[in-house]
Parts: sequence; C-alpha cells; structure tokens
Amino acid sequence: MPANKISNKQHSVFDIKQDKSGQLWFATINGVFIYDGKSFTHFKISESEGGFLSSNHNIEKILVDNAGNIWFGGRTNKGVFRYDGKILTSLKHNGDDWAWPALHDNKGNIWFSSWQGAYRYDGKTFTKIEALSTGTISPITRIVEDKKGNLWFGGGGRGICRFDGKSYACFTTKDGLRNNDVWNIFEDKSGNIWIGSRNTELCMYDGKTFTCF
Repeated sequence: MPANKISNKQHSVFDIKQDKSGQLWFATINGVFIYDGKSFTHFKISESEGGFLSSNHNIEKILVDNAGNIWFGGRTNKGVFRYDGKILTSLKHNGDDWAWPALHDNKGNIWFSSWQGAYRYDGKTFTKIEALSTGTISPITRIVEDKKGNLWFGGGGRGICRFDGKSYACFTTKDGLRNNDVWNIFEDKSGNIWIGSRNTELCMYDGKTFTCF
C-alpha cells in the first residue's frame, strides 16, 4: 500500500474482500481502503470511534453478501455497518456493542460473530443465538456454512459446533480435536471440515472422526 495513502508507517491488514465489481476492500490498522487495480482510496466508516489496536482504524472484518452489499464490523464500533454502493448505514443490535460480519447463508440471513456469541440478521431484526451464548461455545470466532446447509461455529477455547437446522452437535478435545481454541473452519471439495486453531494446530473432520496434523 503506498505510504502516502496511510496515516503512519504500519501496514497491518486484518481482512481482504473482493466486491462484485472486482474492487478489493482492505481492513487495515490505518482504516478501510479500496483498490481498483490502479490506486488505493480511503473509505471512511466512522469518526466517532478509535481502533482496537490504534486510533487509525475501527474495522476488522468485511463481508460481501450475495446481493453485493458490503458489511463492516470491529471491536470498537457500536453495532455494524452496511454499504449498498451508495449509502453507508449503521445498524445496532442487542447485546454487545460490536460484531464481526461472518456469513450470508443460503436462507438469506447475515450472521455475525462476537465475544458474547452469534447473531442472525434476517433483513429486519437481529437475533442473538442463545444456545451459543450460555457457555457452550462463546466467544464465537468463525461461522461457515457447508454444502449440506449445516452451519459450523468455531469458539475461542470451546471447540466447534454444527447446527443442522434443528439441533447443535458440539465437539472438543474430548472428541478428538487437538485444540479447543478454534479460529478457522474450511470445507473441502470432498465435504471434509478442516479446523485451524489459534496455536496453528490443524485437524480434519470427515463426519465421523477427527484426524489431526
């Protein structure tokens, strides 16, 4: 990133997403920037809050939903932000002041993670998922949807949970995970679920057992 486009010499990047027009969006320690293939442009989110790691930023996670809206969230914001290409809207939810946008599911819901659990937004209302907020897996660090439509929730220190639309099945080191501090989840082409921990452990779940590396 060109030095004249940022406010100091730090270049930490928290998240990168590509919108439907092909532009890249960067959440950095110096704020949000858009790259159009030629130059970076600063995209101002909020002037009311400083950042979690510095006073220059207030966004850590970006999500581009299926309609092309861009969602922003960070640990110092009051709620989350949605940008439809013209207007930036601030949305508040019950519970934590902040949330990270994580997923647009196949039913049209937007999911958010936070230290207090998970939130679902149906286009009108935020709903806190109480089953994930009572100590089962909170805090939520990652939310993904697999090919079957199951939702997977990764927890900081509490393992991983799968929601099939009716009930939750949760897994920890007692079930074969190497580490309960889950920070990343990925489904491969064969339907295996890969789990990465904060301490760089890697495990694969094939639907029956965990294999760790």
